[in-house]
Amino acid sequence: MVLSLVYLCAREVVSDHGLSAAWLSCVPGELYRPLLDAAFTRCRPLAVGELVQRWPERTLSVGGQRKRDHEPPNRLCVQALLLAVVRGLTDKRSRLQVLDLCGLQSEVGRSEDAMGGWSITVALCSTLLQARNVTTASRGYKRDEREKKKRGLETEWDGVVKRDRAGLKKEGGERMDCGDNAAPERGTSTPEEENVKGVRRRMEMQRRNGAQPQQIPSRDDVLVDIRADLFVNARSWERVRGALNISGPLRLHCRFLRVEELPASSIASLLQLLPQDELLGVDVRYSSLGMSGLALLLPRLAPFPRLCSLRLHYCNLDVLRTRPGQQEALQDISRELGELKKLRRLSLTALRMPGRLRLLLSSLSEPLEALELTYLSLTSGDVAYLARSPHASSIAELDLSENRLDESSLHSLCYLLARAGRCLMRLSLCGCGLSDGPLRVLLPTLGQCHALHSLRLALNPLSRAALVELAWAAAGIDSLRLLLYPNPLEEYEPGLPALPSSTQLLDWPLIEESEVKEVTLMQLDEVLRVKGRTQDLLMTSDLVKYSTDLAMDD
Repeated sequence: MVLSLVYLCAREVVSDHGLSAAWLSCVPGELYRPLLDAAFTRCRPLAVGELVQRWPERTLSVGGQRKRDHEPPNRLCVQALLLAVVRGLTDKRSRLQVLDLCGLQSEVGRSEDAMGGWSITVALCSTLLQARNVTTASRGYKRDEREKKKRGLETEWDGVVKRDRAGLKKEGGERMDCGDNAAPERGTSTPEEENVKGVRRRMEMQRRNGAQPQQIPSRDDVLVDIRADLFVNARSWERVRGALNISGPLRLHCRFLRVEELPASSIASLLQLLPQDELLGVDVRYSSLGMSGLALLLPRLAPFPRLCSLRLHYCNLDVLRTRPGQQEALQDISRELGELKKLRRLSLTALRMPGRLRLLLSSLSEPLEALELTYLSLTSGDVAYLARSPHASSIAELDLSENRLDESSLHSLCYLLARAGRCLMRLSLCGCGLSDGPLRVLLPTLGQCHALHSLRLALNPLSRAALVELAWAAAGIDSLRLLLYPNPLEEYEPGLPALPSSTQLLDWPLIEESEVKEVTLMQLDEVLRVKGRTQDLLMTSDLVKYSTDLAMDD
């Protein structure tokens, strides 16, 4: 990465903590952005605070899409930023009206000093409460100042009245001639008389109109809108709800809401407090919703006009056991999904709904662009419906991981990939039980997916020979940048079943001798070299750095 001269200079300027206040007085507004970027990169919280407190523009965006080699902002810098936003409410130099923190949170395991989504959410709630207290105290101080000024004006008025009375007594014995002894012409009064007239006029107007002394508009009257991704669980729910309920100079907008281990009623009450125009996605995890909870939650999502993403992970929705009224409840859920007119991404994990895919997706008014159906116990009928549905020709991300794809599903899967070939960018078939034979059936169709960017096939029982065939096919896809392949069966310790499950492949020990793995790596490197893909295609089996989840960054 080539660093610009402006960034190099900004990095040197922010390097000294103690000089922030000195150099900021002579820095033009257009240099605040590179200075702030350098302060975040070099972890200079004092410089971050000074810059944000007097931010010269209406909008400040700190989150956004970071490059892979860029670390998220340090915890101290984020805290300094939030404190500076509160201080800026009473700083006339600040022009900040919109603070965008979307995407600021750190991925799990990326950096110890970075803040996760939960920590940022709690810090934002504390900032909202602090801002209200600061502005309340400021208003109280200004109210006291107005009272003092009012008492001063009343004292001055009493003095004017006494002076007028004294003047009248002094002139009481003299007769006034209206012609010869007229009052001075307009514009010739003394400065003292002008001051008296000014005070009289001001006091008379205030008493007649009941007006307060004129005030200069303060920074307290300006709202700062904060946009962020919120992460709420049982420990932070009360705090988040309280922060969204208060009125103050800061207003919180949520772009993506992630909730964990909350009942449906708590999630519904939280949704009612969020501004409706900003919410783009809802991610519900590890919450025992059940059929009744999902039926309660989905109608609360319909009022959000821009909602385009819904993720339901491990929400205890199981239809394997038939219960009274279950089919009617599923139909109601399908209708409520159809009310989400902008829905483009749907992620369902471990809901155990075999044979119900048509019922769930048929009511959607527009085709989906991203569909994740992991651990869903899909049947061959579900795959056949998906291959012939309107979603197949527009889907860009597809995750069918941990669904057993046997020979009865292969034809439908090939047809699905053929229809999605022009637009499919990410495909995950991890843990689908694909052995050598089924994989060879899929390879010609995979080779026609010309837009494919990442292909994940980990935890499938493949031999080394089949893996090399996969590598040749993957290297022939010009757009492909990532292949997450499974460890071949030859690399496992003896005793593994002939067609092991994904759980067995994950738990079974690998052979410790490095020579065994080196054979595989040498063959894959040869494929990349022959195809000329050594620089732009990554082939890896590392499940720690490269998740099976499509939502993770490639």
